[in-house]
Formats: sequence, structure tokens, C-alpha cells
Amino acid sequence: MKPGHFASAGPVFRVSGAGPVSQSWGVLRPYRQLARIPHLPALLGWSLLGRLHVTGTALALSFLIAGWTGSYTLAGVVGGALALGQGLSGPSRGRSADRRSAPRLLVATGLLYGAGLAMLGVLPALLPAAAWPVEPLLALLTGLAMPPVSQVSRAAWPRLASGAARESLYAVEATLVELVFAAGPVLISVTVALAGATAATALCGGFAVLGALGFAGVLRRAGLARPVGAGEVAGPRPGRRRSVLLIRGVLAAVAVSMFLIAALEAVDMVVVAWARDRGTPATAGVLGAAWALGSAAGGLIAGGLGGTPRLPLRAAGTALGVLALVPVLPPVSPASSPWLLGVVLAVGGMAISPALAANNSRLSALAPEGRRAEVFGWVTTAITAGPTFAAPLAGWLLDRAGAAASAGGAAVLAVAATLCALAVPGRHDVTKVTVSGNDGVSACAVGEDRHT
Repeated sequence: MKPGHFASAGPVFRVSGAGPVSQSWGVLRPYRQLARIPHLPALLGWSLLGRLHVTGTALALSFLIAGWTGSYTLAGVVGGALALGQGLSGPSRGRSADRRSAPRLLVATGLLYGAGLAMLGVLPALLPAAAWPVEPLLALLTGLAMPPVSQVSRAAWPRLASGAARESLYAVEATLVELVFAAGPVLISVTVALAGATAATALCGGFAVLGALGFAGVLRRAGLARPVGAGEVAGPRPGRRRSVLLIRGVLAAVAVSMFLIAALEAVDMVVVAWARDRGTPATAGVLGAAWALGSAAGGLIAGGLGGTPRLPLRAAGTALGVLALVPVLPPVSPASSPWLLGVVLAVGGMAISPALAANNSRLSALAPEGRRAEVFGWVTTAITAGPTFAAPLAGWLLDRAGAAASAGGAAVLAVAATLCALAVPGRHDVTKVTVSGNDGVSACAVGEDRHT
């Protein structure tokens, strides 16, 4: 383990993954390196808890608003307003985390977001259904206060690990996030069944507040409270700041995230529609679990292999996995089997976490050290935007041509992600991007693993 520190950022230990993995420990070497990093288990655990509410909140609000107004359309309007607020605030929240105290930001936004969800849950019990326009407005404001747990955590990983260990850390995070996102809707569905939609909404708010506060606390204990180069980039500076999206490769990598998530959203709709048309809606949950487990297994395997991941190949693997659904779905396969579909989802899903992890790792290397959270804020915006056009597209194809055509549309979106991945500089494709002066940070190497 190599001790290191960052100026004005507190002591931080970085583990390097330099050297052939085969020299010792085999495929477990990166994970053993991660286990030696102080505070990492707590950082990962609290960051995951801080994201547990994300997928469950939309479901809780759907039950809440539909039960209040009798309209799923209005439920979608409220959920869309919340997602819009989350997407709009992503870059600004990340920028704030880059320039100021991340723990303070997490505490403030966590409390505001929790209060907003509490109000969203209580108002239907206090107001008549005719007052429903209040809910979308409140949902938008609540979304704007979304705690930037994802941005802050992904920006922090390069301060803890480098080389193969860093790649494994992003793979572990992607894998665990996949499992958390699979568990969230299940937990909220059970809560709705046992205690009602209001309680489920309150539970989401509780997870958001607890996760944000806990993550803020462990960031302080780990010495990550202040951003990298806080003394240089914090505070107002004259002139305009150059957009991080203009840095070579960043916009392409953000687009990779958007198209990958869009493809996954479309597949989700295909699976739900297929199960509903068969008269066995519960099958969708089982198939979704198989997909998530396949993704988790792929992430763990990829993280243990070490080496430099090839983002275009991993994105192409995701596209092939989605495309493999076409021949096993109607109308191409009228008597499609849930067992066969489950196997295809599990095997094809093994490329998902590795692709997302590789893209996040490349983004962390492309971004200037003082603006990583801002870059991942744009990722938050992108993955919010992806489903907004993927869901209508998938629905239109389902209505017009069936599940196989809709899966084909999802594969096209994954291919678009692969094409964007080709424009992302690789680790050894080194250029210099100067973002000094009005940009507020110094020159950095783009496309190079600067910690190896």
C-alpha cells in the first residue's frame, strides 16, 4: 500500500494497481488491495444506502398519486417532475461539491430532500384530489434538492485507489449499485402492501436523509471533507469557467451513460410488457432479478481480472446481450419460454456492470481533479434524460410491432452507446487540456491514468 496525500484535502491513502496481476494473489489481488484502504467499506456502504431510495421513490409516488387521484397519468407527471428536478440539479450540485465542503452540502440537501418527500407523502391526506397540481411543483423543488451522493462518491474513488485497484473499485461500486437498484423497488412494494404508499414515501425520505448524513460523516473521518485543490478552486473567480463538457472525451462518455441507461430502461419495459401479456406479471420481477444477478456477476469477474478495460468492447457486449433478446421474444418466438428468456437476460446482463464501471473510470481520468463531481453531475443528468426518450420509444414499438421489435430498439440504443464509446480517449491516448486561468484549475492529462 502506498501512502499519499492531496494538498488541502487531508491525508488519504491510495493503493496502486501497478504490476502484473499474475505476480501474486491472482484475480483476487485488486479486491485484497481494496480491503486495505482505510474507510473504504464505510464509504461504499453509506454511499449505497444514500442511493437506495432512488429507484423506490418513483414507485412509491406512483402508488401514492394514483391512489389519491385515480390517475396513473398524473402519477407519471409527478414522477417526471421529480426526475426533472434531479436531472437539472446534477451538474450544479457536483460543481458545489468540487468547490466547497461536500459533507456540508450532503447534510443540507439531504435534509431538504427528506422534508420535500415528507410533504409529498402527507399532502394527499390533507388536500382533495383537485389540488393535485401542488404535487408536481413540490416534486420538482424536491428533485432540485437531491443529495449528490453519487457524484461525490464517484469523484472520491480516484483519491483512494489507482491502477487496477481503481478499476476494481468502480467495478465493485457498479455491481453493488445494480443490486441496490434491484432491491429498492422490492422493498418499497412490500412497504406499500403492508403499510401503504404514504409510509413507503416516508421510508424513501428516511433512506435519503440517513444515507446523506452517514456518508457526510464518513467523508469527514476519511479526510475527504475538502475538495482537491480547495485553496485554488474554491470561491469566486473572475471570468467564465470553461464547461467540462468541452474537455475531450467527456461529452462522449456522458453520452455513453445516457444511451446505456436508455437501453436498459427499454429492456425493463419489454420484460414487464411480456410478463403482463402472458398473464403472469410477477414473472417480470423474477426476470429482473436474473438480469441484475448476471450484471453483478459480470462486474465482480471484470473487477477481479484487472488490467485496463476497453470501454468500446464492453459497451458492444451490452449491445449484443440486448440484441440476443430479439429471437426469444414474440412475435419472432410466439411461444417464448420464461426459462429461456431468464437465461438470455442473465448471460447478456453480465456485460452491464463492467461497461458502466469502465465508463465511470474513464470519466474520472478525463475530468480535471478539481471538477470530477461536476462531471459526474452531468452523468446524473444524462441517466435521467435517457429514460425520458427511451420509455416512449419502447412503448411505441411494443404497441406497433411487439416485444421483439422493442428489444431491437433497445439494442439500437446500446449500439449508439458503443459508437460514443469509440470517441472516448483510451488510457494511453494522452493529450493535454489546459483549464487554467478563468477555469480555476490547472492543466491536466486527458486520456492518461495519472495515478499509475
